[in-house]
Amino acid sequence: MTTPLIHLTDKVALITGASRGIGEAIALAFAKAGAKVVLAARKPDALEAVAAAIVKDGGEALAVPAHTGKLEDLKRLVAAGVERFGKIDVLVNNAATNPYFGPMLDIEDAAFDKTFEVNVKGYFWLSREIAQHLQARGAKGSIVNVASVAGLAAAPMQGVYGMTKAAVISMTKSFAAELGASGIRVNAIAPGLVETKFASALTSNDDILKLVTDRTPLGRHGQPGEIAGAALYLASDASSFTTGQTLVVDGGFTVG
Repeated sequence: MTTPLIHLTDKVALITGASRGIGEAIALAFAKAGAKVVLAARKPDALEAVAAAIVKDGGEALAVPAHTGKLEDLKRLVAAGVERFGKIDVLVNNAATNPYFGPMLDIEDAAFDKTFEVNVKGYFWLSREIAQHLQARGAKGSIVNVASVAGLAAAPMQGVYGMTKAAVISMTKSFAAELGASGIRVNAIAPGLVETKFASALTSNDDILKLVTDRTPLGRHGQPGEIAGAALYLASDASSFTTGQTLVVDGGFTVG
């Protein structure tokens, strides 16, 4: 049988924010594509449920509760994945937070700090851990950062969240430039509005939802599985000559 162009056979992938939404969809897609998956999120029950679904379907999964804004948790997460599967080849930085919705002038310092801690520091720390692991093995690998269209343009009422996603896109480019010689590719995905609990403040507001869908050529918002396909492409060898790029998956919202 011919091997499909896009697959993750013999790969081990670590996915953060994997207990629901986009992270869960990516974890399920990666497992179906042949990867052994290390799943991270803060809530163990939901995380274990995703891992159990993968195992029931014939895959291999390890659930590791972790807070991506804490460096000691990330070091423990990587160590657990390597101990279980012997290596990590692919990282998907997906866990994020957006504790404040409103004018930037009114955000409290605690919410500002929390947003940057998880969305920027967490991505940076874990990318560094995985890159060092890959370099120590002399192995090629792929890092996929889930950013947002909020990082590409003004993001009214989500300004600080948008700042963090712009930082993720910049980080992606710089890591790609620095790690390319090691055979480590670094790319980002910028989803538009997707139906998740994380985005429920937007998708459950009919006025906001209409504003978005009216500007979107496909006339609707996205589903988590539609982001998983982009992540699978960037994680696989099908994108072996792609690095430093941001793949926008937004139904055409940003072309308007």
